[in-house]
Amino acid sequence: MSEPARPYIRMNGAGNAFIVVQAFEQPFHPTADQVRALADPAAGLGGFDQLIGIEPSETADAFMRVWNADGSMVETCGNALRCVGWLMLEATDKEEVVIDTLSGPTTARRAPGRVGSGDPAGSTTAAQQKSSTAAQHQVAVDMGAPRLDWDQVPLSEEMDTRGIELQIGPIDAPVLHTPGAVSMGNPHVVFFTDRQDDAFVRGSGSLVERHPLFPEGVNVGFAHVLSPDHIRLRVWERGAGLTLACGTGACAALVAAARRGLTGRKAAVTVDGGELTIAWDEATNHVFMTGPVQIEGTGTFPAA
Repeated sequence: MSEPARPYIRMNGAGNAFIVVQAFEQPFHPTADQVRALADPAAGLGGFDQLIGIEPSETADAFMRVWNADGSMVETCGNALRCVGWLMLEATDKEEVVIDTLSGPTTARRAPGRVGSGDPAGSTTAAQQKSSTAAQHQVAVDMGAPRLDWDQVPLSEEMDTRGIELQIGPIDAPVLHTPGAVSMGNPHVVFFTDRQDDAFVRGSGSLVERHPLFPEGVNVGFAHVLSPDHIRLRVWERGAGLTLACGTGACAALVAAARRGLTGRKAAVTVDGGELTIAWDEATNHVFMTGPVQIEGTGTFPAA
């Protein structure tokens, strides 16, 4: 980076890996090339799904800025909100903190208990093994109301977002079709399927991510509804690929499933890195996400 010895914290939320940089006193505005260089294993940071900057805010306790590993800046990240929320709760000793993002403000508070990582089938075990070696704090985040109109997702043309006109495979025998579309501050489509192996998720996700129907690109969820209160989810993240967890993706999956009557308004969502609890409150229309946060270590960026 432009300054030597910039400190960082390495964290994960249900396995979703972050490098977090405090930028209250010294601005942090890496270029896309710099972000990609830091994400490269050769940089010695261990790789990450997203790079997070915590900046001052005039209207909130902090502003969270998010870059994907490919260098693109994105609106928000649910699992990162829990991580930043926990850091701010510890720093301020408040019961609740407000974190602003490019998609708007959210609130975070401690939740009771600790959890360990799960071991769902098809998961990547290295991060789970790392997560199991340390305590994981529980944080609940108010993700706000889901945005369900076609132009809020956004889509390039008007459609019913309960099931949009999109399919993969032959016209007469599609492999995937009619996903739900939801924005949780960032765009998501959710396919309901029991096909969740790596090759299928990577192939289908990369195909849909930049489909012309999504002018801003899209995060692609593959949700298997196991019961009315349990979803198994894998997500191909826009700009990051297949990750161990996606908090906004878990929220989108619950909302999309509930809109179709496949689940209730609250469910456990099992991702590769563990489990999230998602509740879509009927009174407020807000989605609440509760899940684990862990600090893996600290370090400094190499001098430029």
